[in-house]
Amino acid sequence: MKGSGTDADVFLNIFGENGDTGERRLDSDKDNFERGSEDKFTIEAPNLGRLRKITIGHNNRGSSAGWFLDKVVIDDMGNKEVYEFPVNRWFAMDEDDGKIQRDVLVGSMQPMGIVYNVQVMTGNVRGAGTNSKIHMVMHGAKGIKNSGKVFLEGGAFERGLIDIFNVEICELISPLSRVTIGHDNGAVGAGWYCEKVVIYCPFTGIEQTFPCGMWLDEDEGDGLIERELYEMVSLRQKKQKKYPWSLWIWTSDVKGAGTDAQVFLQIYGERGKSDEIKLENNSDSFEQGQLDKFIIEMPDIGRLLKLRIWHEKRHPFAGWHLAKVTLLKTLTMEKYSFECGRWLDINEDDNEIVRELPATGAYRVTICTGNVSGSGTDASVFLNIIGDLGDTGERLMFMSKNNVNKFEKGNHDEFLIESVTLGQVRKVRVGHDGRGGGCGWFLDKVMVREEGQPESAATEFPCFRWLDRNEDDGQIVRELVPAGDGLRLFNVNYHIAIKTGSVNGASSDSKVFVKLYGEKGDTDKVILAVSDNDLRNYYETGQTDIFILETFDIGKINRLLIGHTNEGLRAGWFLDSVQISVPVHGMQYMFPSHRWLCKDEADGKVEVEIYPSEVLEIEQLISYEVTVVTGDVRAGGTNANVFCQIYGDEGKTEVLALKSRSNNFERGTTEIFKIEALDVGKIYKIRIYHDGKGIGDGWFLETVDIKRLTMAMVQVEVKKEETTKKDKKKDKKKKKKDEEEEVEIIEQLQEVVETFTFPCNRWLAKDEEDGEIVVHVFTGTMFGAGTDANVYINIYGETGDTGERRLRKSNNLNKFEKGEEDIFNITAVDLGILKKLRIRHDNSQASAGWFLDRVEIVDNKDDTTYFFPCKRWLAVDEDDGQLARELVPVDEAFMKKGDDDEEDSEATLGLEQKAMSTTYTVRLKTGDKKYAGTDANVFMILYGTKDDTGNTSDRYAILCVFLHLQ
Repeated sequence: MKGSGTDADVFLNIFGENGDTGERRLDSDKDNFERGSEDKFTIEAPNLGRLRKITIGHNNRGSSAGWFLDKVVIDDMGNKEVYEFPVNRWFAMDEDDGKIQRDVLVGSMQPMGIVYNVQVMTGNVRGAGTNSKIHMVMHGAKGIKNSGKVFLEGGAFERGLIDIFNVEICELISPLSRVTIGHDNGAVGAGWYCEKVVIYCPFTGIEQTFPCGMWLDEDEGDGLIERELYEMVSLRQKKQKKYPWSLWIWTSDVKGAGTDAQVFLQIYGERGKSDEIKLENNSDSFEQGQLDKFIIEMPDIGRLLKLRIWHEKRHPFAGWHLAKVTLLKTLTMEKYSFECGRWLDINEDDNEIVRELPATGAYRVTICTGNVSGSGTDASVFLNIIGDLGDTGERLMFMSKNNVNKFEKGNHDEFLIESVTLGQVRKVRVGHDGRGGGCGWFLDKVMVREEGQPESAATEFPCFRWLDRNEDDGQIVRELVPAGDGLRLFNVNYHIAIKTGSVNGASSDSKVFVKLYGEKGDTDKVILAVSDNDLRNYYETGQTDIFILETFDIGKINRLLIGHTNEGLRAGWFLDSVQISVPVHGMQYMFPSHRWLCKDEADGKVEVEIYPSEVLEIEQLISYEVTVVTGDVRAGGTNANVFCQIYGDEGKTEVLALKSRSNNFERGTTEIFKIEALDVGKIYKIRIYHDGKGIGDGWFLETVDIKRLTMAMVQVEVKKEETTKKDKKKDKKKKKKDEEEEVEIIEQLQEVVETFTFPCNRWLAKDEEDGEIVVHVFTGTMFGAGTDANVYINIYGETGDTGERRLRKSNNLNKFEKGEEDIFNITAVDLGILKKLRIRHDNSQASAGWFLDRVEIVDNKDDTTYFFPCKRWLAVDEDDGQLARELVPVDEAFMKKGDDDEEDSEATLGLEQKAMSTTYTVRLKTGDKKYAGTDANVFMILYGTKDDTGNTSDRYAILCVFLHLQ
């Protein structure tokens, strides 16, 4: 920039958490501060902690004192931190705002000053004036903060005159405790008689008077040239508060964009409007491609809504092309942008020289990548901020403000998103395009705040999950809600089953996307990247691919947009139908299509809107959030498959597998699973176990948390309007109503998160046993009664059941031998009085048939023994061919009676067991197609409102039961 260097002496003061360096002159042996130069200096000082701001300026001496400063970079070598202070402004009395000293905050690209109006009165006595350089320091309350030394440039300081200055500093220190004022004694006739100093802070509305009435002269009075002045409190005045704003105006970089006309603006807010503001400074303003900066003051007019800007000249050369205007409230850092990009010209555009611009805001986003192995990504990341008043749309996170390499392990990357005001930010949608090797990404959290707001005001959106097709649930896009209980409970799972047609060439290599439209809103276009049924090749002829879209509740679905990106060698696709199940709503939507989505077929469309032909009711489920903490102990993790079952006062869920695509249940990890299952009411226990498969199957479980949404009465604050009558006694004819807003606390029925915590802090391993229930199993004495198969038992009581447990560790080395009594310990919460048990084996060995005489259970809690006689075969080739029996308890007298009259007791027991059982006839019809039959083991579980038929995963035996029932 022409004439941007300076011959003046430059001074710098660095401020940190622990103090400041004091004012230091920046000097070296070479010519400094030349146009385009980069000058380096070393300053030795005590450790200041984290740096906050600098004060930099010059003494305005020399033939070319004016200076344009680009930025200051400070390398704190002791703390290994680098701080950047962008300035990009003139320090010149005849340029910009005429200042030769500025306060600059770290990282700031905006002028940050609080403007103080300073009036200095020189006394009306002979020789009172001076040509010396006057400086001042303003001290805040208790002297903790101060302005630093401020030079009052441009004043006359003549006898009987008042000089007025606008002093800009970073700190709000009004009301002041004292003022230090002095001069450098550097001129002929240096002595000065100061009458008083008056300082007004528009932000607080406080005007303070600091009397002096003394000489600052080495040859007069006490010889002091610097004095401490204290306020005369009786003269303090309280005026209207005005808030400082930084105003930036960009003139477009198009030919002829600049103007010499006088520019005015007026700002409108929720609570009123500003005065008309005339924009003036010492430089040539509003030149082509130029940024002009101003400090303005306004009363509190609330959130800004619009800005009116104009100029008055109507001659042919006054035209102006305005790019945009930005306003930043200095103290609260509240920022608004006003986009224009139009002419204010009688000969251009619509010939108007007035423009009204709506306010837009900006949001500062911090994206925190996790600190786990392989957590970074090189994929393209996008973000959508969603608030009460709209959303930003998907924005590509292209340029990080603080890191060259974005989204690296442990990074906190900052981005700025300009947008209209969104109101309260409710959620964010974040994802990546999945491209590049190692594109998987572990996202810790996203923090969003309005530009200028402190970090403490940011809304935090935790994630702590992978966005990776090969990890977690395989999704690369996630919707996040603010930090709090049940981070995933407020989202709804939409199960989307897409069936490709069976016509020739129906399959597609292209990427398919969907968009759902509902009564409460609609989703974004979402690429269906990873199927829930783990099919490798998607959209093959006659195939059904199932995907889960987790997003906010859009209510009842009324239409669906589906299409593909038309990529790949075989992009064309014949879509047969789409089925969308929403278990938490208890609804299923059928969308028939039966058409081509292909550039070369039918109407050439590759996307289509379809409407549901049928809406069915299905079993309604609710969402549970299960948080599992694996202990941080040696070998505490497991490679086994983990299962969970939830019990409540209204029933129990089925057995739920806790799994994802990640390597789960590693030592010291916390994992969150979202599960859809029946509403069991208030949860009183869970059963969690693993199947013992894999190397290192032992598992140290620390805690399990179960969260669910429930309706509850919550106290909330609401505003109420009260109407009062004033002056009723003075004049009954004049009745005046005054509406006041008051806060009232009422109770409302709202969705709240209910949390149930189940501490464990113990091993789940084959060699780690402890017992509360002792099970005695008696094998019969007839020939071939013993079994080598695996035996399972489930014990039922008034308050629940144990779940199916494998009887592993007996008092005998060889279990279930002829005439043998085997004793097992089973850990369970209190089941109340025992009602029945279910016992079976898996028919897994050649000699699997088993004659079970009885089971006796000792409840150590109350030293009660329950007797469950059986006296039947569990074998495919004996008795009725069943491998499972349900047994009911009998009293001890029945057992003694059975010893005397065994035949009669067996008949009585059989009737009693039959009375407590139900027979279900199951018919299975295999389709009449080629290869429709199977040699695989078939299994089935029947679920009812009271119970289920149990875990039948040992297939062959159960199939025999079903065949027998036919």
